[in-house]
Amino acid sequence: MPLANLPASPSQLARYPVEARDAYERFRTTGDMDALGIVILAAVRDFMPKRNLGAGNIELRPEMKLMEDLGYDSLAVAETVFFFEDLFKVRIQNTELMSVRTVAELQKFVVQKLGENAGKPTA
Repeated sequence: MPLANLPASPSQLARYPVEARDAYERFRTTGDMDALGIVILAAVRDFMPKRNLGAGNIELRPEMKLMEDLGYDSLAVAETVFFFEDLFKVRIQNTELMSVRTVAELQKFVVQKLGENAGKPTA
């Protein structure tokens, strides 16, 4: 499911590692879901509250809980959601996020939102 309607080289990814930027482009042009996973993990790492020293070196695992394990709070979750909305041109309701607790659930949620958005015309 290539998503050519997504912008090439979005400014939101400028501060991300080249691996994440390349993965976004691969996802955008080919629909490579592994590439999408790289982008999502880069965002999770980027929005992880910095109060945990060494947080950037944590190996993210699918079962990790955003709040309990990674130190996310409601503000960090909201910032992450705004980022995904902006990057992937999807609309996410706050109530939809109530069930997202882990890294894997967040990945599944973003994939679902992109699938819903794939058939919609761009504005």
